[in-house]
Amino acid sequence: MKKLLSSALAPLLILAAAFSFNLSAEDFSQYGPKQFTTTNKWTAIVAAYEPEIKAIDEAFAGLKDAKIEKTLTIRGVKYQLGHYKGESIVIFTTGVSVPNAAMTMQMALDYFPIERVVMMGIAGAVNPQFQPGDIAIPERWYFHDESVYANPDPAKPGQYILPDYYEQALASYQQRKKQDPHSPAYENFGYIFPEEMAVIKQGWDSPQQMPYFTATPQLIELTKKAVATIDPIKMPSGHPIQIKVGGNGVTGSVFLDNAEYRQWLQKVFQAEVTEMESAAVAQVCFVNEVDWIVIRSVSDLAGGQQGKNAENVFDAIASGTGTKLLLGLLDQIVLVKP
Repeated sequence: MKKLLSSALAPLLILAAAFSFNLSAEDFSQYGPKQFTTTNKWTAIVAAYEPEIKAIDEAFAGLKDAKIEKTLTIRGVKYQLGHYKGESIVIFTTGVSVPNAAMTMQMALDYFPIERVVMMGIAGAVNPQFQPGDIAIPERWYFHDESVYANPDPAKPGQYILPDYYEQALASYQQRKKQDPHSPAYENFGYIFPEEMAVIKQGWDSPQQMPYFTATPQLIELTKKAVATIDPIKMPSGHPIQIKVGGNGVTGSVFLDNAEYRQWLQKVFQAEVTEMESAAVAQVCFVNEVDWIVIRSVSDLAGGQQGKNAENVFDAIASGTGTKLLLGLLDQIVLVKP
């Protein structure tokens, strides 16, 4: 019986050894997504939902040197392939909120030879200096709702019972704040205690805490050039909009319609705007080492209205102002391409 078992197991052991050898040699070509070797890689133009992508499509339709040549639908996501002044592009929507943005962004990087991502869309203002139609291009993006929801401490009114790991993490956050001025000034919002995303990428032995993701410096500089060279962007009323390059944006799986929470975001994260996708797109680009930047047009002051939120009144207008800056940035990208 022992001999029979040994004979039956032998091929399995050989197969396991071969499989182990292949993995140790890091030969993943038969498993992973396509590895693109083309030198002329593409620019991805990304928006979250229909009014934003509609503004981009309408702008492209009015340009002689911009053309959509093919439309593909993969896993339910529509990708428009074409050119802008000779630059190969792919345009698609991520879908609303963090999981959709992360999924569709990674899918696009697996399917197409993308070297940079330009995202454009609307956002709620956190900084009350912004008005509808104004544009923010944050340099850093944070997740604001990665959190611990804690029970109150019955023995200490106004305090909460926190897990040991969170108390240790908070101590490390506070220590890092001394060296990094962009680290959030963490404090709780009632029972909500913010924490950080742990991120892993190629070449790292273990996940690392990431308080924020920084947009590609070259794309930040090209955006500044675009702002300086395009015609002034105005609202339909003729009122010129404000454009701010730099600062912080925050992302969460939350449609933010609460003034107190918005004020907390400005205090903790020094945030200019808030929305539901950008930090997820930023994380995927960071892990894949793809250049990225996000343009956000203000639709409203988050939670700042009297009565019902009227974000939908300005979403098309805000998408239009953002698209004008997007085209200016694409012009700058085309100029610096070899």
